[in-house]
Amino acid sequence: MAISTNGRISLYCFCVNLTVLFVPCLGYISRTLKLVVEDYWIVMTVVYGLGIQLHIFIVYKNRGYAYKVAWRSGVLGFFLGSGILITRLSSGNWGIFGFYMSLLSFFHFSEYLTTAIINPKSLSIDSFLLNHSKEYGIAAACSWFEFCIECWLFPGLKQLPWCTLVGLILCILGELIRKGAMFTAGTNFNHIIQSHREEGHVLVTHGLYNWCRHPSYVGWFWWSVGTQVVLCNPICTVVYAVASWRFFKQRVVEEEITLLNFFGEDYVNYQRRVPTGIPYIQGYRLEL
Repeated sequence: MAISTNGRISLYCFCVNLTVLFVPCLGYISRTLKLVVEDYWIVMTVVYGLGIQLHIFIVYKNRGYAYKVAWRSGVLGFFLGSGILITRLSSGNWGIFGFYMSLLSFFHFSEYLTTAIINPKSLSIDSFLLNHSKEYGIAAACSWFEFCIECWLFPGLKQLPWCTLVGLILCILGELIRKGAMFTAGTNFNHIIQSHREEGHVLVTHGLYNWCRHPSYVGWFWWSVGTQVVLCNPICTVVYAVASWRFFKQRVVEEEITLLNFFGEDYVNYQRRVPTGIPYIQGYRLEL
């Protein structure tokens, strides 16, 4: 599959900012700055990131939509690289948060890039899912707040390697399921529930869709819960699981109403044969 022009721009800006990973290897500068600042790599990373963003601004500032794509991709690449550096070089529990930063950044960038590959006609700034909803932003902020408070009051709670490993497995499986669903659906996939049937829109029932009706939601559900398990956030793990379940319960019903309108009895038969994939969510039932 060919990648769209904006997809290539996003990939370029993401990768350029990802080179922040090589900052600690800048020889003489690193040795000199280390004499002045203990965590010298933090200063170098920030300065390097600002330099790359300046480069993106100069190159794309007069290109409208392309600039919006460029700086968002650049920031996500910077946070992915910075997260890896924090995981490797920071002391204490902050390495776990760096791990989380990397997972979060990769998820949002891969949403845009995958859409640019499989369905460029539906590509928009919203494809990053960065502005998914106010609730999504509040949930993220609450998870950061819980992590910081528990690091301060109960630092031992964050030193559970087995918990972080379980969270990582959930995130990886969630990513693989979601992106696998997106590639399987191809041009039939869209981040927005469609109100009318586009030309060429078909009912996808093969691959992952042969196992569950909404694999993209299944992947996102387990990924979101996994991010809180990675952080060893007991409160947000429960809250995320409940909030995500309620969100996808409503989303599945809304989507299945449109799919029943599009495909009628074919979709009814598909519902009877294949579950939604998310525990205790049945979807919208209509008997013909």
